Amino acid sequence: MNTPTLTPAPRLIKLTAQPAGTPDLDHPKPERLVRGNPLRETWNRVDAALPAGQVFCGVWRCEPGRWRIAMGETERELFTVLLGRCRVHDAFGGFEEVGSGEGLYIPPGFAGEFEVLEPLTKTYMIAE
Repeated sequence: MNTPTLTPAPRLIKLTAQPAGTPDLDHPKPERLVRGNPLRETWNRVDAALPAGQVFCGVWRCEPGRWRIAMGETERELFTVLLGRCRVHDAFGGFEEVGSGEGLYIPPGFAGEFEVLEPLTKTYMIAE
């Protein structure tokens, strides 16, 4: 008699405004800074291979500041603000402001600036 191979059930991951554990700490690269030098805290909870890339998911917290961002040609992000406010500025002078309970999708190839207006906590999912 053959014993079936059991595949473990996919694991659910809860993301909260007060994540447990120690975050990774960093600051924007000096050449990208526009204003301030905000401390950024990242609790990455998912780092998984996709058939054609990678996915990252977790909680991110940041102090006020502003810096340049550039998404790769296959990189995209969807985030939801839990606490605080931010603006994402495009290269043409427009922006979207996002606050608690709101989300934003940043498409592949996007170039602009990320501005934290108030201390910000967000959940994110980045796919490359």
